[in-house]
Amino acid sequence: MKNYTITVNGIVYEVTVEEGISGGAAPAAPAAPKAAPKAAPAAAPKAAAPAGAAGSVTVAAPMPGKILAVKASVGQAVKKGDVILVLEAMKMENDIVAPQDGTIATINAAAGDSVEAGAVIATLN
Repeated sequence: MKNYTITVNGIVYEVTVEEGISGGAAPAAPAAPKAAPKAAPAAAPKAAAPAGAAGSVTVAAPMPGKILAVKASVGQAVKKGDVILVLEAMKMENDIVAPQDGTIATINAAAGDSVEAGAVIATLN
């Protein structure tokens, strides 16, 4: 038997796998989740643009974390690869960059905000 620790959607599970079992063994009951700290819910945008002003290109958070810095401002022209925000995740600073050339339409997060993976943190035109 081997023991594994698996994290799914922020919930930690302890899993035991038996080796060498053949045939149609009945699946075991799911293990109870281990206590894991819950991530703070995404904060409401502090400097949200008026409705309908969102750009056609979205920039989403690739992982849950905390916004450390906002490096671009609304209306600023950016080139592909320019840093828009800095996201701290797992004690590392990650540059969130523009996926293509454009103009910043909205910045939906501010320094200090917690964001979830997939949250739209900026849009470009």
